[in-house]
Amino acid sequence: MRKIEKGSLALLEKWKRANKGKKYADLVGREDIKDAIRHACVTEQHGLCAYCCCRITAEKDSACNEHVEAQHLAPNRTLDFGNIVASCINAGRCDKAHGHQPLPLTPLMIECEDELQFELSGLVAGTTPRARECIKVLNLGDTRKFNKGLIEERKNMIDYLLYSNGVNPAELVVEEDGMLDLLIDDMLRVNVQGELQAFSPVLVNVIRRLNALQAS
Repeated sequence: MRKIEKGSLALLEKWKRANKGKKYADLVGREDIKDAIRHACVTEQHGLCAYCCCRITAEKDSACNEHVEAQHLAPNRTLDFGNIVASCINAGRCDKAHGHQPLPLTPLMIECEDELQFELSGLVAGTTPRARECIKVLNLGDTRKFNKGLIEERKNMIDYLLYSNGVNPAELVVEEDGMLDLLIDDMLRVNVQGELQAFSPVLVNVIRRLNALQAS
């Protein structure tokens, strides 16, 4: 996960002022607003799913408007743009797994970048009870039993990102600190379309953790 900096959406705020007391479910026939929400969220997230960090676009067949605090649990926040992110629509994970469950650790919290720890293998582990619950709720792949597909997807992209930057994954732990710092900088840099590379926050997480282990 990567901390998302939320902004505001003028079109949504205008509709809310004219429709006091309404909820997200009341946006019937207002696909323009739903599309605007999705587009704004994808832009804020630099083209990455809020939860698993796979590549998404603003198209309906790629992403959906996901309520971090579920609509069923927080009916007063269904039109709060600060509570809406763009999620991938892959079966069995992220939005599709979340449902109405409470989510104790979210991409709106800076702690998500530290409490979820990724491995070169593609596996993820939680360092706190809330992180482990987050992994469980979103099915982010702490064991191959639960989400082998996502784990392999992450590992393949980690390998690709490393090889494309001249780093052998097997030798990552012996790379010079300066090289790893440059690699982190590259992973945090958006392209001309304002997008980050798919799963780049995962690789940044791996490198920072390895750096911390080497320093200890």
